[in-house]
Amino acid sequence: MKYKQYPQRDAIKNFFPLPNEIFCLGLCSGEIAVYAYLMYCEDRKTFQCHPSYRTIGRAVGLSRNTVKKYVAWLEQKQLIATQPTTIYTKDGRKRNGSLLYTIRPVEEAKAHYYEQQLERAALLQVRSKAG
Repeated sequence: MKYKQYPQRDAIKNFFPLPNEIFCLGLCSGEIAVYAYLMYCEDRKTFQCHPSYRTIGRAVGLSRNTVKKYVAWLEQKQLIATQPTTIYTKDGRKRNGSLLYTIRPVEEAKAHYYEQQLERAALLQVRSKAG
């Protein structure tokens, strides 16, 4: 039996970077999937992309409402920022467009996560002294 090698792949075209730190931020699998898809779609120069909830959901196998929930959680954890966009139809009517996602530096999210952990620890300490 002859060994068949995998076809040659271009590392720049076929892969995208995903920061290791996201695995230390207490994210659930759905949040990681949505974040990874946004990283996949982003423009590497502007750090922005604008897929719809439906597009993200199809790509990661989640419903539109579930994607919306995970996007809100990623925003709270400061991994992404969102801005509403508008589009104009052919007949000139103004409509809501997809959100414009900006991928924020993961270091900011890490700092925010550690601040929250310290606040929780201080609150638990106060509660244990009071009780």
